[in-house]
Amino acid sequence: MKSIIQTEKECFICGCCRNLESHHIFFGNPNRKWSEKYGLKVWLCPYDHRDNKNGVHGQAVEKRRYLEQIAQKTFEKNHSRKEFIQIFGENYLDD
Repeated sequence: MKSIIQTEKECFICGCCRNLESHHIFFGNPNRKWSEKYGLKVWLCPYDHRDNKNGVHGQAVEKRRYLEQIAQKTFEKNHSRKEFIQIFGENYLDD
């Protein structure tokens, strides 16, 4: 997995190292392909990834927002905010 956010293969949220899954921080069409292109991906355990209540694809909105903000900050180290919004359609940072 190519990621500009994470270098260690461990769950980005809890740090566990078992049964990890690659997570595209911005998912759905067309954002999944942009996450892939720009390396906006992290490793997550199944609990933090797909659990209905606690996973980022479930009801854990605060975890999802946390990852979106980290991804945008990392993207903006080499690109402008305007470019980010043009690609992903939203600003995830409160400023």
